[in-house]
Amino acid sequence: MGMPVITPSATTREQAVTDIIESVALQETALSHILNAEGEKIQKMVALPDVTPEVLLATNKSVESMVNAVSRLEMILQSKLSTFGSCLCDTTTQP
Repeated sequence: MGMPVITPSATTREQAVTDIIESVALQETALSHILNAEGEKIQKMVALPDVTPEVLLATNKSVESMVNAVSRLEMILQSKLSTFGSCLCDTTTQP
């Protein structure tokens, strides 16, 4: 396996920053869907007629684990955004 070849791109700095912000927004949307599914999981388990406390505790532990993972990803995304938070692109000068 050889070394990867990186070719120059015609993408502007402004477009690159916009793309990064858009990617964070899409990831945030995906994480919100995951959290919603976890909430639905709890609702379905609680609504079961013969659910045991042990099953509810196991479900809660599973959901807690997923929420913790999402929280860690949120911190990473926040860090990613804060990197570009002060990156104001000058729109007055166009190449």
